[in-house]
Amino acid sequence: MATLTDEMQAMVANQLNFLATADAQGNPQVGPKGTMRVLDAHRLIYNEETGKQAWANLQASGKVAVAVVDRPHLKGFRFEGTVEFHVDDQIFADAVAFAEARHLPPAIAAVVINVHRIYKLDAGPTAGDLIEAD
Repeated sequence: MATLTDEMQAMVANQLNFLATADAQGNPQVGPKGTMRVLDAHRLIYNEETGKQAWANLQASGKVAVAVVDRPHLKGFRFEGTVEFHVDDQIFADAVAFAEARHLPPAIAAVVINVHRIYKLDAGPTAGDLIEAD
């Protein structure tokens, strides 16, 4: 898996992250994930709360992209990868505790994103450049 640097991890922790998926017909879907966080140097995690379109798309394809941007600095990253669903293990229990501690809606699952590719989303000529792939 690709490795998230300290800078990337800080940006995920401090900015709003957007999750992108596609349905079976290839129609895109994107939305904010306020519970997105770093699980470790190779994986992200978020609490699935609604079980709607992104959830259905991820169950069908297992593929995802996450974009995060620090707008004032015009810097950002796109993380692409595959997902794992956790509903009855310690990862899920930790996600439930995360939500409870923040008075968020209960999680129906913890979605772990295995990051396989990382791209720059900085403004300028390096926008879209591949940083790392496994």
